[in-house]
Amino acid sequence: MARNILDAFAVEALHSNRISKLPLNIRRYNHHMLPSSFAINFICSTKKRWQQSERKKVAAARARADHIPASTAVAVGVAAENEKQQPAMPLELAAGSVDVAVDAASENAKQQPALPLELIALVTVKRKSENKLNTMKDMMLRLLGNYASPNGHGDHHNHKGVVLQLVSTQIHTKEMKPKLSEEAILHWTENLKMGDGKCITYQVKFVVDSNFGTPGAITVSNRYKSEFYLDSINIEGVVLFACNSWVQSEHANPAKRIFFSTKAYLPSETPAGIKELREMELIQLRGDGTGLRKPSDRIYDYDTYSDIGNPDKGIEYIRPILGGSNHPYPRRCRTGGPPTKTDEKLKSPVNEFSTLYVPRDEEFEESKREAVDLGRLKAIMRHIIPTLTKVARDSDEFKAYSDITGLYRDGMPAITKNMRNLPLPNILNKVQEYLKFDPTKLNSRFTACGLPDDEFGRQAIAGINPLSIERLTTFPPVSKLNASTYGPQESAFKEEHIQGHLNGMSVQQALEENKLFILDYHDIFLPFINQINAMDDRKAYATRTIFFLTSLGTLKPIAIELSIHQTNSDSPSKQVLTPPVDATTNWLWELGKAHVCSNDSCVHQLIHHWLCSHACMETFIIATHRQLSAMHPIYRLLKPHMRYTMKINALARQFMINSEGIIESTFTAGKHSMEISCAAYRDWWRFDLEGLPADLIRRGLAIPDPSQVHGLRLLIEDYPYATDGLLIWSAIERLVQTYVHYYYPDATAVDSDTELQAWYKEWINLGHADLRHASWWPQLCTPDDLASILTTIIWLASAYHAALNYGQYPYGGYVPIRPPHMRRLLPQEHELEYATFIEDPEKYFLSSLPSLLEATKYMAVVDIISAHSPDEEYIGERKDLSTWSADPVIIEAFYRFSMDMKRIEKEIAQRNSNSSLRNRCGAGVSPYELLMSSSEPGVTARGIPNSISV
Repeated sequence: MARNILDAFAVEALHSNRISKLPLNIRRYNHHMLPSSFAINFICSTKKRWQQSERKKVAAARARADHIPASTAVAVGVAAENEKQQPAMPLELAAGSVDVAVDAASENAKQQPALPLELIALVTVKRKSENKLNTMKDMMLRLLGNYASPNGHGDHHNHKGVVLQLVSTQIHTKEMKPKLSEEAILHWTENLKMGDGKCITYQVKFVVDSNFGTPGAITVSNRYKSEFYLDSINIEGVVLFACNSWVQSEHANPAKRIFFSTKAYLPSETPAGIKELREMELIQLRGDGTGLRKPSDRIYDYDTYSDIGNPDKGIEYIRPILGGSNHPYPRRCRTGGPPTKTDEKLKSPVNEFSTLYVPRDEEFEESKREAVDLGRLKAIMRHIIPTLTKVARDSDEFKAYSDITGLYRDGMPAITKNMRNLPLPNILNKVQEYLKFDPTKLNSRFTACGLPDDEFGRQAIAGINPLSIERLTTFPPVSKLNASTYGPQESAFKEEHIQGHLNGMSVQQALEENKLFILDYHDIFLPFINQINAMDDRKAYATRTIFFLTSLGTLKPIAIELSIHQTNSDSPSKQVLTPPVDATTNWLWELGKAHVCSNDSCVHQLIHHWLCSHACMETFIIATHRQLSAMHPIYRLLKPHMRYTMKINALARQFMINSEGIIESTFTAGKHSMEISCAAYRDWWRFDLEGLPADLIRRGLAIPDPSQVHGLRLLIEDYPYATDGLLIWSAIERLVQTYVHYYYPDATAVDSDTELQAWYKEWINLGHADLRHASWWPQLCTPDDLASILTTIIWLASAYHAALNYGQYPYGGYVPIRPPHMRRLLPQEHELEYATFIEDPEKYFLSSLPSLLEATKYMAVVDIISAHSPDEEYIGERKDLSTWSADPVIIEAFYRFSMDMKRIEKEIAQRNSNSSLRNRCGAGVSPYELLMSSSEPGVTARGIPNSISV
């Protein structure tokens, strides 16, 4: 390789005083040629912090590189072949005698002609999962030894192969073009070096001139018919290309693939030899915004949500386009799908049998795909028994609580070989038991209707939606909706409703002492309440719930307001429920809480979960791939936080948020669900308030206090989501600040980074086009601005999403205590069904819940999405630390962050055993583990993946 490649080894060896032993994978055509002084100069320029002793060592190596006399070479421990027997003297003593000769030796080296060098590279690819022998031809090729393709396709190498070419960081001074190696051809059947079950390593040889310079990139062309997964290309000790990408056949995509070395460069620091490739790679990823995307494409572009409806199926399947002035929304990845026959502005939805486009490298890996497929199979099987039950009794309503508790098993039965000896009825019983659901964290505790008041309050701060609770600052609360359209803005709450539940305080005193809190879903649901209640199987209120903060630090519900549009004079538009005083008010109170939980479940899923994490993160991912080069240090910081998100979101458009999808068929708002999500984006979402501290302040749950550890004072001290979340937020913030200030010492560095500025502007102007003119967008001018933006992004992709997602089945899988929708309103005394309610209130309550099939469908879905896959990558874990091998400051920062995550886990465990923290410890109280960073695979109610991976 180039002289400075040899010198890279020299510098490494200098640190161990063994520079005479150069790696064997460098074969010199002229074995007497030694590393060039230019090489060591280049390496010095890339090292940011060299100690004086290190500079002396490098000077010694430079002298050796430029043919210093043998005796001097021995002094620095770098002898030629005929000098091996001479003793070495300490480097510090040798350096002084070497420096004098450097200039003359460098001039002497410039006169030497360039000589060819041969480099050995190890190319590692991963096998495709479709590694099956389906034909006689396949079997014959395997028997003949020609079945060595990593894809199992047995491509012959005649006029084929994988063409690789190294690109130097330097350019030819006369031609002003990058220096290139000779092309190396990799054949699956000829270059095999080693392989295991999943990876195969091949060996190829590159030939370069001795003045080639340091490799900065490599281009790859696939002349085979099949794609392959390129894991890495390693010229050991010289350069590593961590590729981790699918390489398509040039028949599908004739453009050469470009991979850069693991060294990160800001745009202004990009070496001349790879500057053009850096720009070219981004152009390829952006595409031109036209045409139908193919599964093999790697193009990232923006589009509106124009494919969630299906007008060709009928008028009832028409859904609005999400994105634009009528329904503002973040953008999603463009697929270029065909228009519908009915309306050319709408795209045809992707069905289960058509190809779902995401850029090729966003697809699931094999183990993830298998986990998802297994989950879907389990969901289908678990639907069999409820379906048969409905057919058998011609009804799918819950008749008694035993119908609900019978859906869950007591233990984990195993289907074993011994079952073959059982009678058929016993086998069927075993299978039926196997298909039942695992117990949740709550249904083993609560077998009566609804949640007890203490658990109802605890779930608001330690459940799966701890993001809606707010401090009540005005009593009674006031709506922001237009009074001429939606009626009086004043709430129906009166002081007499809550006065008796304030432990002797007046309402004003309770407000001033921050004792009153509220779940306020009034303005979210009221604009849609008539449309929801017009559906056959949906009945809902726009709810408000007031809580009192007790002396124990727990929340006690003291009043619930249920609002609908007044349709006639006999039906009140607002009614208030207070804690019960008899059997009748007890059942009405339980029904009221169930309606609140139904509202809460819908807001959790549509706004906090889908909108604020999934949808908003997709725009950031698209902008990152389009504007930040793979060698950009910010891209490399963010890469683990983008894994699988686009694929998950594409599946959501296909099965979750589409017309008649899981969301519409399961949650309160039905076919109006995404309109509610749009309204929240338009009226409430703000990126500058999405970080944890800003969100807590916005909701009145915290006030700034510099004397506190995190700069905040929580008004509910035992608020598990906030207290644990602030530990993680602060750790992320420390990591990001260290990282950002390492690469951006001042505001000038941030402002002059063309890729970074283009990334942020595009993310706002294209990704959030409907809100691009909002005044609240943070500026990006200083390193602190950048650190704040990145901390929020990483928080949302990791801990925020984990807190909302992985407890869905453990805390929401028992339908009576958290129904995704309700089917009946509260009975009114003047109505005929009031007598039915009085006669059998439990039956009335059960008939208000989702049906058997609706409930099991919901349970199956949240069970799937609450599970961690076997290949999960958790926060604090990174597989790409080699990227910063020359940057010990960054390596140390990541190591410290990893230790922080382990420390935080221990601290959370200690809090969960602290009996004074009543919201996470006590008789029958579930410990709050949703923000513990690690987890085993499966449904565990803990674990923080790096990214939104489900």
